[in-house]
Amino acid sequence: MADQRTATGGGLSGSGNAGLLTGVLLCFGSMSSIQFGSAFSAAAIDAYGPSTTTFLRLVMAAAILALIVRPPMRSYSRDQWKGAMLLGATMAAMTLCFFAAIHRIPLGLAVAIEFLGPLAVATWSLGAGWRLIWPGAAFIGVVLLSHDGAGWVGDPMGMLFACGAGIGWGTYIILMKKTGAAFRGLEGLSMSLVFAAIVAAPFGLPRAAEALNPEGLGMILGLAVLVPLLPYALEMTALRRMPMSAFGILMSLEPALGALAGFLVLSQPMTPLQMLGTALVVAASAGVTSSANGEGEGKTA
Repeated sequence: MADQRTATGGGLSGSGNAGLLTGVLLCFGSMSSIQFGSAFSAAAIDAYGPSTTTFLRLVMAAAILALIVRPPMRSYSRDQWKGAMLLGATMAAMTLCFFAAIHRIPLGLAVAIEFLGPLAVATWSLGAGWRLIWPGAAFIGVVLLSHDGAGWVGDPMGMLFACGAGIGWGTYIILMKKTGAAFRGLEGLSMSLVFAAIVAAPFGLPRAAEALNPEGLGMILGLAVLVPLLPYALEMTALRRMPMSAFGILMSLEPALGALAGFLVLSQPMTPLQMLGTALVVAASAGVTSSANGEGEGKTA
């Protein structure tokens, strides 16, 4: 899942091809952790429901990062608290919607629909004109992904949840830029995760007791490490070793990795037309990223 992540500004501080190669490998590690972590979440979602899985994962991720970062909460201003609260609420809504979506529709389709959110934000920042071809291509790709040759895949509610996750991701990108600038290091993410867990609590608490056993807690802990803790650390390290343009284009491969994770972990096969649909979404994201780089714009993934 593309849930709880951002690219922070940075250039190429690594040296030569070795630094770039390391950054590429770290990027693939981050994307793989997110998408395979989402796929592995299926077992927890089936056992405890999407809301409880989201809540417990956010609680554990918030606790782990707070222990590592130790944010000085008493020193924060009113604007910092407000930014962290808004970002946390967005994180919670985005994750709740995404987990509800993959409970109902294939992972590859859910990721492709969710990707429309940041794609729309990036396209909007570039203005109208010929660049509108990219969201059009992505939309066609999603339509192709929605049909498996015999009928339409999934249910309308699952697609609506995926759209909600996409809106959340687009909003998250905007808010994370502001929050990231207002805090030092990972303090903004740490505080936002705390608020995300609080917002998700009313949805996840009713069934939380079902997961209070060694197997359930171990499963949720593993998911919390896979997303968002490990991917965020890998992305931050990757950005110190590669140009922003290369990072953005690599992250465009995320829908394809989502489809691969769905196939390998969840046995969700794809028809040739669905593969073409995934390729269109990837191409659209790469196209918008390339256009943004040509305009001198940064990209948040």
